Amino acid sequence: MLASIVATGCAGLFAGAAIYINAVEHPARVSCGTELAVREFAPSYHRATVMQASLAVLGCVAGLWAAWRAGDPWLAVAALLLGAVVPFTLVVILPTNERLLDPTLDPGGERAATLLSRWNRLHAVRSALGAIAFGIFLVRLGTA
Repeated sequence: MLASIVATGCAGLFAGAAIYINAVEHPARVSCGTELAVREFAPSYHRATVMQASLAVLGCVAGLWAAWRAGDPWLAVAALLLGAVVPFTLVVILPTNERLLDPTLDPGGERAATLLSRWNRLHAVRSALGAIAFGIFLVRLGTA
């Protein structure tokens, strides 16, 4: 039961942070202009990476442990959805992150604006994966 609670908490915190970034932080940074948005992206990205990666990995491990202990395939599905944000980030989002962090990028240019928009759409996938995982964990916790 403790592993399910930990997994649910991690998924909830991950989903909440990811949704906040998509719904509040990123639109606010972009509303200040592309140049400022690109400059703010780096420190925000570095801080969020540590928190979100930790929550995703811990939540995935706790969820898989809980699934194994309870024999509950839905907990495994939720854990894998939450854990999937890590390879998704490394394979799909990281190239965009690297372009946004590239010191040769013109922070006020059209390419920067396009990259910021692309990043937000890609990050929304992480938000959705986290929210779905959190929902499944909550339902399974409520039926335990």
